[in-house]
Amino acid sequence: MTRTTWRNIPTTPLLFVALAAMWGTSFVAIEVGLEFFPTLSFAALRYELAGLVMLAYACYSTDRWRPETRDELLATAIGAVFIIAAHHGLLYLGQEHVPGAVASIIISLSPILTAVFASFVLTEGSLGRTGTVGLLAGFAGVVLVADPVSAFSGSGGSTQGLGIVLIFLAAVSFALGAVLTRPLRTDLPVQSMQAWAMLGGGVLLHGWALANGESLSAIEFAPAGIASFLYLTLVSGAVAFLLYFELLDRLGPTELNLIGYVEPVVAALMSWALLGHVIDATALVGFGAIFFGFAAMKKETLVSVAVAVRRRVAA
Repeated sequence: MTRTTWRNIPTTPLLFVALAAMWGTSFVAIEVGLEFFPTLSFAALRYELAGLVMLAYACYSTDRWRPETRDELLATAIGAVFIIAAHHGLLYLGQEHVPGAVASIIISLSPILTAVFASFVLTEGSLGRTGTVGLLAGFAGVVLVADPVSAFSGSGGSTQGLGIVLIFLAAVSFALGAVLTRPLRTDLPVQSMQAWAMLGGGVLLHGWALANGESLSAIEFAPAGIASFLYLTLVSGAVAFLLYFELLDRLGPTELNLIGYVEPVVAALMSWALLGHVIDATALVGFGAIFFGFAAMKKETLVSVAVAVRRRVAA
């Protein structure tokens, strides 16, 4: 293939698919790694190491590597508490009881929750009739995925129900963190802010792990566990966030948010291929309801995105 041919290949869709694959497979990698690592310590070590890698990249690629103003420090702290520590701590705890593919579907509720919190916290206006329908559809989707009749009854049912609640709270935490950072004015490069949020969140997760009675001596240094940890840290962590920053520049946050609806597809396929887990029809319908809910709440934005994509393809 000639160099000219390579240049004619649209790289943005390829990067989008690559990022969806990296983040979608992370749910399966977490499920594998939890067999060998204490739960919260696993998340803590992942983000401490990923934060160091990201900080080194920020020092290399940006003109400012640390927060200085009050808003920058506050935005970094919110990211560390809500988006890294609480979100991933609850997600990892939930995945002790729920397969990664199901967890990814529940997490896809995050954009809907973000819109809901924005309407209240940032007074961006009421949800309106369409927004309310979207919100109800999203929650109905989670109920279908959770399948509460079987989740809270029968053998092991209560632990599955607990896992679903924890993962839902992880989605809530991510959405709340995303909304709370919006009013803050900061010129700190995204790479630098993400690095410090990862490091701060990792330290908080370590404190949570100690309070939970975890010990690093419980780590089993098996090949599968090490591979899972390195994949989550370097690929789903550092490399994926570099792709995220690039795509954020090219697409903007709204269009890029749609990646959350590709991740469950990747997670389901990898969970089936590697672990033999099959997503049932009810869960698929639930995922469809969640996506419909997001589309109902953001229909105007999605139309503008579709028009922009069409123009880009035509050009």
